[in-house]
Amino acid sequence: MRHFGQAVAVERLDVSDAEVVAASLIDASRFGELFDRHFADIDRYLARRVGREIAGDLAAETFVIAFRGRASYNPSAAEVRAWLFGIAANLARRYWRTERRRLRAYARTGVDPLGQLDTDAINHRLDALSAGPQLAGALAALKHSDREILLLFAWADLSYEEISGALAIPVGTVRSRLSRSRARVRELLAPIGQVELEHASEGGSHG
Repeated sequence: MRHFGQAVAVERLDVSDAEVVAASLIDASRFGELFDRHFADIDRYLARRVGREIAGDLAAETFVIAFRGRASYNPSAAEVRAWLFGIAANLARRYWRTERRRLRAYARTGVDPLGQLDTDAINHRLDALSAGPQLAGALAALKHSDREILLLFAWADLSYEEISGALAIPVGTVRSRLSRSRARVRELLAPIGQVELEHASEGGSHG
């Protein structure tokens, strides 16, 4: 599915995302460069959250919304990648019940409803050593707002500042909610011996 960029012969890799957005205000086809750069990551993130049958449409809608709102994009508020993930997260929010239902089904049956829940990535980002079903159950138990931040951190690989820009909330709120959600996941996993409890460094490479 391709709405943008079919007229773009060669992606200009030396041009920043923000410059592409600005250029697309004059030449709309330039927006296709952002599609080429980020669609796969947005689609993958949404598939993990809401399922592959919904993800493709939501990923495409993410870029349609971004395209329509590109004139109001503020590079000082968020990097383009974070801006796109913020739109995607907002679209996924309407399916939060679907997300929780999938996670609970995985926790109960041990059968990943997506066929591939990337537990390695989230385990690494959570400083955890956890089996997938147990982790899915812990994620399902989180408040939606906390889970959203945790998954942007773990699955979208956004920094604190990028999450702040994506969701339009203060960095301090991101830090506190992320700390709370990580602590809750560890608390839920610790009794079954699936996680090594160790304090996450404040800041680190994502501070």
